[in-house]
Amino acid sequence: MRIERSLALAHSPNGRKSRHVGRPLADLVAPALGKTLAARGFAAANVVLAWPDIVGDRLAKFCEPIALEWPRGPRTGEDERPPATLVVRVEGAFALEVQHLSPLILERINSHFGWRCAGKLVIRQGRVSPNTPSKPLLIEPDAEAVAKSRKMTAEIADDALRDAITGLGALVLTKR
Repeated sequence: MRIERSLALAHSPNGRKSRHVGRPLADLVAPALGKTLAARGFAAANVVLAWPDIVGDRLAKFCEPIALEWPRGPRTGEDERPPATLVVRVEGAFALEVQHLSPLILERINSHFGWRCAGKLVIRQGRVSPNTPSKPLLIEPDAEAVAKSRKMTAEIADDALRDAITGLGALVLTKR
């Protein structure tokens, strides 16, 4: 029996089968990531994703949020719940700095959410995953590629557009 994937194949208006253009990666990752983060107490991925913005780039290199632990038991009032405990993994000697900065970190997290969601910070020492984005490779186009690109873009009237396309073309034509 042949099984066709509904996402991979579809019928076009002229009756032929055609492939769908892919869905955005965020649409595919969000459900899986959401379940994982929910298991750790994060209702949304924005704490993890916005961590460098919340604590600053320098501190984000040495610490990362692990979990947001909500207290058990009934809520104290209508839609009010006691604040959660934010568990943070910190590398080595930076734990002391994070401990001293814990009131500031909690204040920044609560202002990021717009309500008092975290009331306590717990530090766990351990290795932090590298969260620095990789630097883009700087490729210098060779002279032959620049000359060929200039020849191809000579008919473009707008100077800024011609320069931009010439630079792009030179990078594309450069042999790596």
